[in-house]
Amino acid sequence: MATTVIALLALVVPIWGLPPLAPTQYPGVYQLTEPVDHAECPSWDYRNNILYYVNIHEGQVYRYDYDQGNLAYITLDGEVAPVIPSSRDPNLLIVGLDRSVAAVEWDGVSDPSETRILAALAPDFPTSRVNDGKADKQGRLWIGTMGYEGPDGLTPDEGILYQVTCNNLDSPLIEIAPINISNGLAWNAANDKFFYIDTPSGQVVQYSYNDETGEISDRKVVFDVNNHTEHIVGGPDGMTIDEDDNLWVALYGGGAIIKVDSSNGDLLEIVPLPALDVTSAIWGGPDLDILYVTTSRVSLTDEQKLEQPAAGAVFAIVGLGTKGRPTFEVDILGSIDDESCGAKIALRS
Repeated sequence: MATTVIALLALVVPIWGLPPLAPTQYPGVYQLTEPVDHAECPSWDYRNNILYYVNIHEGQVYRYDYDQGNLAYITLDGEVAPVIPSSRDPNLLIVGLDRSVAAVEWDGVSDPSETRILAALAPDFPTSRVNDGKADKQGRLWIGTMGYEGPDGLTPDEGILYQVTCNNLDSPLIEIAPINISNGLAWNAANDKFFYIDTPSGQVVQYSYNDETGEISDRKVVFDVNNHTEHIVGGPDGMTIDEDDNLWVALYGGGAIIKVDSSNGDLLEIVPLPALDVTSAIWGGPDLDILYVTTSRVSLTDEQKLEQPAAGAVFAIVGLGTKGRPTFEVDILGSIDDESCGAKIALRS
């Protein structure tokens, strides 16, 4: 269906009662989509100008066609996050589904005929689920899980960050464990640093990264939200990185996305949004100069939903004075029926 773009903000102004840092420019924030409960994990396919994102708890995968202005979605059987296009077939999507990695073929028009389960995750934590994930330069999938989150809060230490390849589908490689809520991931331009977020820690951490082997080492904290409470609140959620290696970090419960210098941890800019729970971001558009930001309303009270009617929408931020780099696709399958990675892949109705 066609979507209406609504201008919301023209200036960087505080909306949650905290003083902002002095902005270096004045971006525009536009509502791109209608709200859903929990929009997350945006990814941009530069090959055909498509923005993907998910509505996690409803199992929905959304596809926004930049050139046509059309928005479509499919519903899978389970909680879904992330969604990442495949390198060898732009209509083949790799998704996290409950506690598995799956493949779905979808052209944005026809309904998918099947979902193929590629790998099982977190067998020791049956109440956990998938969360954020991305592909690295070599097409390896980095995907994390999180513990059960119920009325009594989060079950701690039941999250895991995995590396998944064609060669380890039977036993995906554990990269970081235990964690709580596996979230934002990014690599620098030189591809020798990996940035990562476990949301309850409040931190963005950096690892040395070996692109050839996929190994990470030498953990250190780059940024800690708890050290900047005079300017920001909330927890770091998803993130992306720009052409200058600055990190753009979504603040869940903070109503903003922030720009952080990855070399020294300086907080450079705060861009408020009209939604308290900001979940993630990705650079997109033909020139990769639009920052697409997902938000959520699932944790809001009825009163908060009335105060924040756009919460749960995807926003497009323009005029930030920088842009992103093309992101990477997953290289596990060549097609939905590719069995070259080993035994026949399980089907899921």
